[in-house]
Amino acid sequence: MQPQPSQMGYDRAITVFSPDGRLYQVEYAREAVKRGTTAVGIKCKEGVVLIVDKRVSSRLLEPSSIEKIFRIDAHIGVASSGLVGDARALVDRARIEAQINRVSYDESIDIETLSKRLCDHMQTYTQFGGARPYGTALLIAGISDGKPHLFETDPSGTLLEYKATGIGVGRPAVMKVFEEEYNPENSCKDAILLGLKALHAATEGKFDVNTVEIGIVSIQSGTFRKMTPEEVAVCVETFEQ
Repeated sequence: MQPQPSQMGYDRAITVFSPDGRLYQVEYAREAVKRGTTAVGIKCKEGVVLIVDKRVSSRLLEPSSIEKIFRIDAHIGVASSGLVGDARALVDRARIEAQINRVSYDESIDIETLSKRLCDHMQTYTQFGGARPYGTALLIAGISDGKPHLFETDPSGTLLEYKATGIGVGRPAVMKVFEEEYNPENSCKDAILLGLKALHAATEGKFDVNTVEIGIVSIQSGTFRKMTPEEVAVCVETFEQ
């Protein structure tokens, strides 16, 4: 996305609006997210499922070293797309916010509260010079008051709650599948299969057990966990049958 010649110069600083009211640096950060690997989140009656494509670009890479799903607190998990280093910095901040809340109030942090605090932090980097916006988007999944929640952030600090959504390069294909087939009454197993179908469409079938990572937040246990490679392999094999 290149500005018109008459608008050149307005993308040099984050604090300068273009004549038509745009912040080009924020839009460029969104482009960084759109070029990232695909991540999907799906709410179901049993909790929330996060699935990511790790895009193993070389057979020499150790797939386990590519981390796209993070545990924030016992009841919260995050999937990222975009610049991994930026995502890691936000994950560290989210973990600190969660622990501050636990120490201050002796209770786990509310999902929406944590999401808003992260987005407030991201938004400040669109207001001041000398720093760039975060080039990452997050899917924040968790359980609050016995209910599942799925939030999506973007580099501008915008926060939206979804029933099912995707971020990254495959978002259009993912959203097309979800718009047509999402069912809020799905079980966790069905949600995983739907997520794999969406990821399959987004990657044009180029994924296997080594390139997929799955995390689940369960209402029953109230906790978040990442599935083991063996469990992921069973899910991928079930999908491919």
